[in-house]
Amino acid sequence: MINAERVGVRFQFDRHRRVVTPKASRFRPAATTTWGVRGVSFAASAGEGIALVGRSGSGKTTMLRTLAGVYVPDEGRLRVHRPVASLLAVDAGLLALLTGSENALLLGVLGGLSRRESKRALDAVKERSGLGDAFEYPVSAYSQGMCARLGFAVAEELEPRVLLLDEVHEALDHEFREIVQERARTLIATGGVVVATGHDHPLLEQLCDRAIYLDNGTVAADGPFRDVQRAYLEDVRTGTHH
Repeated sequence: MINAERVGVRFQFDRHRRVVTPKASRFRPAATTTWGVRGVSFAASAGEGIALVGRSGSGKTTMLRTLAGVYVPDEGRLRVHRPVASLLAVDAGLLALLTGSENALLLGVLGGLSRRESKRALDAVKERSGLGDAFEYPVSAYSQGMCARLGFAVAEELEPRVLLLDEVHEALDHEFREIVQERARTLIATGGVVVATGHDHPLLEQLCDRAIYLDNGTVAADGPFRDVQRAYLEDVRTGTHH
């Protein structure tokens, strides 16, 4: 379902610490280069739940965004079974000035649905999100939990085989968190893959039997959740970096 072979993603910055994109590099030369992840290799088989653990800035979100196709690897090879649904932040990629329904339409199209399919799915997305009348309010008025509800409701419409969760489930209220957890368990049970990050390890352990510990953008450990968690927490306690 996922096969990463020595994947590396780099970020370039100018002297003012602004990100330099490939297009902007013609006008603003890069002063420094930082690798978000480098040399990352792992494979995920059907029916696996994998937690990415590590300190803030260790590369967890960069890796998830690369799996989602937001970033393209600068090194290595990556294959991911499609379709992929991703909630990469509590705003789930929403545009603040658009309403919930307008954002849902846009996210559906970006996720691979035709405009007609995305429009046809709006009623189901509204019901699944539980937003009620707020579905027609600008997203700028939403709480983090409401944004997460909307993003997950759209993701569900894509019928994913790979689900990526980046701390977004920690912003959800108890009722909707249970919905996300149940959907993730169902996906794993039917041969899909879930990759999740977060600092709520008990919550991650409920979804994931396996963990990958990222440190400074590289894989420090990969194995059963408890074993990897123990290695990570010991490094945090001793201040060790790899």
